[in-house]
Amino acid sequence: KSSLGKAFLCEYPYRGSIRLGDKELAEIRRRYKSDKTSISRVRGCYVNDKNEIVAEFDQSLGLMSEDEIEFILGLLKKSISGANGKNIFDVAFTNQQVVDGAEHNRLMKLRDTAIASDEDVHALYESIISSTHFDAGYLILLAYDKYDVYSYAGDGSRREDSDTVFSYIICSVCPMKLTRAALGYNANENAFRTIASNAVIAAPELGFMFPTFDNRCANIYNAVCYTKNIKESREAFTSSVFGCAAPMPPAEQKATFDSVLREAVGEECSYEVVSGVRDLVCDIIEEQKENKVEEPLMITRSVMHDLLGKCNVPEEKIETFEQRYVEEFGEHARLCPGNVISTKRLEVKTPEVVVKVSPDRSDLVETRTIDGVKYILIRAETGVEVNGVDVDIK
Repeated sequence: KSSLGKAFLCEYPYRGSIRLGDKELAEIRRRYKSDKTSISRVRGCYVNDKNEIVAEFDQSLGLMSEDEIEFILGLLKKSISGANGKNIFDVAFTNQQVVDGAEHNRLMKLRDTAIASDEDVHALYESIISSTHFDAGYLILLAYDKYDVYSYAGDGSRREDSDTVFSYIICSVCPMKLTRAALGYNANENAFRTIASNAVIAAPELGFMFPTFDNRCANIYNAVCYTKNIKESREAFTSSVFGCAAPMPPAEQKATFDSVLREAVGEECSYEVVSGVRDLVCDIIEEQKENKVEEPLMITRSVMHDLLGKCNVPEEKIETFEQRYVEEFGEHARLCPGNVISTKRLEVKTPEVVVKVSPDRSDLVETRTIDGVKYILIRAETGVEVNGVDVDIK
């Protein structure tokens, strides 16, 4: 194919439901060091507690100290950090939005002008301000980066010539935190003096990167969005900035999934079923790691059909689950396993007792009815303690 054809394919890949690539994001994050980045300036504004812009800045990193540069880069890096599918999630644009959507067009202009377009910069500020509020005000940081994407030889060594250039914008929304007044020592006066409270920049609560870096090239059909609080819906932010709906927050995904499972499976929703599904998911994830499978496991309707079948849930119950799953999440929903299934812990809980089980020893627990009374039985082998005291079981 011609070089023009290659460039077109790299810039405009197919659009689909994807999960962000951990390797690609890690590759971009590694650039956020003063000796590796191509970011030369940052733009932004300070918004007070009344959601009013009280100051704007457009500052060269060359005029900052090394510590200040590292601090700024650290804030920006946070906007593409965290648990994939939880703190960072994919925002997908429709074909129509890419053609003539106002929000997508604004993001493209910001990237193509290297954030030099004052009109589009201020429009972005307003879209964030209209959907965001913090009690002590906040800072909006905006930067542009251009990355020469190097290819690698068969022996793993990096080739000197770059295959393509990935250019993108990144934005961080950082709340201001008020420090407490404190007593400090003033060396010049050789005396203790009160240090007044002050406003300092905190880690980002929100952020995004556009476009995404998929298969090591630009995908203008998607953006990476960041949220520090995984329990809070970011519907207003994603709607205002991207014109897109936000995915269901991870905490809400978990509660909804649990409710669907319980309602659909009914009396078949036993300890063996719930722990069995969890164990199977953990086994698949571990097997994928061992086999170095790049495409991670995602929870879908068909995946749950297979898992519930292996846990001996009747087919009619599985069909009910699938129907409720589609109603709540959508027919083609792909959920992160960690959002809906506790892969790192196993906990058995009653209103009065909480039992925490080693994640790989679900076999130590079983449920049983004895003389009409329901019991949770835990097989005790060695090392039984009560409040730190070794005890014997007679």
